[in-house]
Amino acid sequence: MEKFTTLTSPYIALPVANIDTDQIIPARFLKVTDKKGLGENLFYDWRYDETGAPLPDFILNRPEGRRARILTAGDNFGCGSSREHAPWALAGYGFRAVISSSFADIFRNNALKNGILPLIVPVDLLAELLGSADEGSGAPLTIDLAAQTLLLPGGRSVSFAIDPFNKSCLLEGVDSLGYLLQHQAQIAAWEANHPPRISTRVKEANM
Repeated sequence: MEKFTTLTSPYIALPVANIDTDQIIPARFLKVTDKKGLGENLFYDWRYDETGAPLPDFILNRPEGRRARILTAGDNFGCGSSREHAPWALAGYGFRAVISSSFADIFRNNALKNGILPLIVPVDLLAELLGSADEGSGAPLTIDLAAQTLLLPGGRSVSFAIDPFNKSCLLEGVDSLGYLLQHQAQIAAWEANHPPRISTRVKEANM
């Protein structure tokens, strides 16, 4: 997983609340177990017509949409079913962060495991970002994960919250398993000091 440290990128907006995982990646694309190509199917039913031709007015099909690595979207992003294909598709397209005023819990956890930062901002700030993007300003945002700050186009900096564990994983570019593997020495030392007590309890439980 690629490390997430500081990201400066143009951003685009989908000013729609309650975007669910079936809209992010429709169910008919869930048969695959390989992440390759899922980015092409991101927001498929909004992005293409019935013949599969790109809809020129949809944001991902415009030049600014192809450059952006940050997506802003309405409240309760990622609701619906718990499919991990949703962050796979977002990452496959190239997004590293999604900004909203709230996220569905399962989507948020899946996004973090796949190197995508779900960044929560207040409702008024989200409205400001969505409005600015609709005006076509094209100005970039800068996310500094270590400092937990979001730098806005006008130069204003706002703080955001993230738990220490997921912050550490993103900064190091590891998932939960990778985090555990970084501590193999400590795990081995703990196991070396505890087998007799544990094995005794196991034997007693099986008697």
